[in-house]
Amino acid sequence: MTTGQEAAKLARMAGEIAAFFRALPGDQAVAAIAGHINQFWAAPMRRDLLAHFAAAPSPDEPALLDPRVRQALPLIRPPSPRHTSPPMC
Repeated sequence: MTTGQEAAKLARMAGEIAAFFRALPGDQAVAAIAGHINQFWAAPMRRDLLAHFAAAPSPDEPALLDPRVRQALPLIRPPSPRHTSPPMC
């Protein structure tokens, strides 16, 4: 499970990816964000991102995640069961 600091770091990194693809139309940007994360993020990072942000944001929690990253979450592949290494952050 990720800590608040680790979740904030993953959110920041995903937000930087979203900023890179901001020039693309909405659906293309969302697909590109998910594609980048699927291709370049290690399985533990994807696992932690999905575990922390899969639920709808709580009103008490600041909106850490870029809206397009939140839209991309369903397109991000969860790691296979063989990837059981500890979190990377």
